[in-house]
Amino acid sequence: MQQIMLNRSAWTDFRRGQEKCFLLTNGLGGYASMTVTGDTPRMDQGLLIGAVKAPNKRVKMLANVKEQLILDGKTVGLYTQEFVNHTKNAEGFRFLEGFSLDVVPTWYYRADGVEIEKTLLMRQNCNTIVLRYVVRGDGRRGGTLLVTPLMCFSPKGTSPAKDQRFEIDATHISSNGLHLYYKTNGTVELLPEERWDDLYYEQDARDGRCAIGSVVLNHRIRFDVAAEETVCYLVYSMEDAVEKITEKTVQQWKTEETKRRETLIQRCGIENPAGQQLAVSATQYIVERASTGGKSIIAGYPYFEDWGRDTMIALPGCTLATGDLDSCKSILRTFMAYCKKGLMPNLFPEGDGEPMYNTVDAALLFFESVYEYWKASDDLAFIRESYPVMEEIIQWYQNGTEYHIGMDADGLIHAGDALEQVTWMDVRIGEELPTPRHGKPVEINAYWYNALKILEEFSVFIGKDGTRYGIMAEKTKESFLKEFWMESEGYLKDVINGGSEETQFRCNQVFALSMSYQMLSKEQGRRILQAVKEKLYTPVGLRSLSPDDPAFHPWYGGSQPERDRAYHQGTVWAFPLGAYYRAVLTNAEDMEQALYEVQRGMEQLESWLYEGCLFHLAEVYDGAAPVSSKGCYGQAWSVGELLRVYKEVERIQSENTEGK
Repeated sequence: MQQIMLNRSAWTDFRRGQEKCFLLTNGLGGYASMTVTGDTPRMDQGLLIGAVKAPNKRVKMLANVKEQLILDGKTVGLYTQEFVNHTKNAEGFRFLEGFSLDVVPTWYYRADGVEIEKTLLMRQNCNTIVLRYVVRGDGRRGGTLLVTPLMCFSPKGTSPAKDQRFEIDATHISSNGLHLYYKTNGTVELLPEERWDDLYYEQDARDGRCAIGSVVLNHRIRFDVAAEETVCYLVYSMEDAVEKITEKTVQQWKTEETKRRETLIQRCGIENPAGQQLAVSATQYIVERASTGGKSIIAGYPYFEDWGRDTMIALPGCTLATGDLDSCKSILRTFMAYCKKGLMPNLFPEGDGEPMYNTVDAALLFFESVYEYWKASDDLAFIRESYPVMEEIIQWYQNGTEYHIGMDADGLIHAGDALEQVTWMDVRIGEELPTPRHGKPVEINAYWYNALKILEEFSVFIGKDGTRYGIMAEKTKESFLKEFWMESEGYLKDVINGGSEETQFRCNQVFALSMSYQMLSKEQGRRILQAVKEKLYTPVGLRSLSPDDPAFHPWYGGSQPERDRAYHQGTVWAFPLGAYYRAVLTNAEDMEQALYEVQRGMEQLESWLYEGCLFHLAEVYDGAAPVSSKGCYGQAWSVGELLRVYKEVERIQSENTEGK
């Protein structure tokens, strides 16, 4: 496993220290995420975000902990946190000498001759975290370490209600109908009175979100530290099973987590160290879904839930590229269970609400995911199981379903009308659609052709007649090449609707080159890729719109409307880069040269794993010249799609070696 080591140069001031963060997850949708200095510059970050109902009914239990070291009557604040009035900002990063991340994040402090090593562990499949401190004295004097939790006990992304009360006894803390159990080798002390503090979330302020959040303090844990070395631990859990925990238990949990990650790396079969780490990161998006008893994929941390479109795009990378065939099949079954009128959910809302189906691509991408699973597993029984669902999808798309989705006489799929948002470029600002793509989107029709060909092939496998799907596919291909291909420009229209959007140069056409079944010749593919490389390519992703377009937005940021207007108007997205690189390989005229291009690009990409959320890739980056993470700092389809490239490169290299 890779380890990243950082020193003071990464936190020369408060803002620099907020640039990098880490992410721990528990497989339920819960997580712990803070900056490398231990700050939480977003309301959706915290020490313990628990999943009440997996994966997206989540609560923020602990925002942070306040740590103070007392030596010879002098108090040193070790924790870092920004407050509303800024006059009492906690600047413990000034005592922070180092930070490392491998299995767990570790902070290394030094204050007045005393070393403090702090680690944070989140257990899998339960809402439990462990804080462990090793205090190494100077051999002459003892002291005291005080740890005070900053509590919320409120839904993720919110603050405690003003009338919310907190109670604590010898085993747990209770508030808002939630319970947090604890175990420590320190002594719990009640504060003289309950105190409320207001935190300032600078990165939320930057993005136009609510920038102020409250926390509650009502107790602290005292650890008496010896002159030599003292080990202190503190366990917080939403499960009532902590009373028997000891220091030995805590160490055992870390050993288990180390072995789990080592197993993940072995299972993925990737040799590249960056690819191995990305494989471990990919598994952090795989979560339980309580409503089906199966698996799902969180679209992104810290903001998103499990979305259909994102799941189908991320699925091959986050499961098959990691060797996790069981999770892949479970996730496919989750979405099969929710198929309705040929559509698959775009969004599973918080709690028990009904899914939203406003997506034209999720159901079509389902075919590709099943096909990729079949190629990896030879699981013919699952093809028989999923075949009726696929037939149902084709029937509804052919005859017409909700959101104005249906097949025209030319065999092409149209989708969307009025204010409906059905493709991935789906932003809506009130009564405005900044990226209207109603009509026949290019990638949707590429997915449609691919789905028809896959169903034709699957029909043969299970003894059915799939002739009509092949006939439909040929008609789609004929119309697609006639309507979308622009010979003089050497690339595809983005959408067929008679409007100015038709000829906008966007990244959507690379998806027509990344499906298992494609309609374009390799020569056409290479011409498209050359144009994409010239206008849309960056080392961390593809621009969503050409800089030559008058609608191009070079910068992503500001208020929600400002961000939304830039979202698909040039903003760089990481996930299409995976499709681009795979297309470079599948359309290669010279495979050696293509491999060189892709490997060189992936080497440039690796540096981005150490920016923003460590070992992850973000949702978006600025369009003109990407310099920092924007949006969700960890995005499933960004990680999954680029992981597939590592896997594919090593597969081709292996085949070439065997062939010599």
